[in-house]
Amino acid sequence: MTLDPLPKYRFIVTLDPGDAYLPAAQAILLPLVASAGFQEVTGLGAQLEVTSYAEGGRNDTTRQLPLRHKWNPITLKRGVVRDPGLWSWYQAGLADSLGARRDGAVILLSPDGVPAAAWAFHGGLASKWTGPDLHAEQNAVAVESLEIAHEGLTKVLV
Repeated sequence: MTLDPLPKYRFIVTLDPGDAYLPAAQAILLPLVASAGFQEVTGLGAQLEVTSYAEGGRNDTTRQLPLRHKWNPITLKRGVVRDPGLWSWYQAGLADSLGARRDGAVILLSPDGVPAAAWAFHGGLASKWTGPDLHAEQNAVAVESLEIAHEGLTKVLV
């Protein structure tokens, strides 16, 4: 096992969190069955909200008390394709938000394509879809994004 930092350009996003637990021999096949590719994933993170409490009789410090844990939304960006998958998921949430919840995973691959790190998200809702910015004077790929609000993130040991 090497301790070199992992490159961030090879990753898979899946709406089946079980994919993060596949053995290496099976996980290496995930890119072959992926229905869409993403060029960017942001928002893997969380923060703990704290409040300061001035304790009586203690003038040299204030206590930091935890209030609640907040998960960052995960944002997926990709070039616009004709497959309606992301739009369909977002649209399903407009009609039935409880039924549109999906679990999923973001899997970071090593340079040889084997899963090296993974994060599973739970209870995800497609909370924001953004279409491409169009500009007639630019020769660039049209990019859409989907924001996923979720109820928790788990670091998967691979």
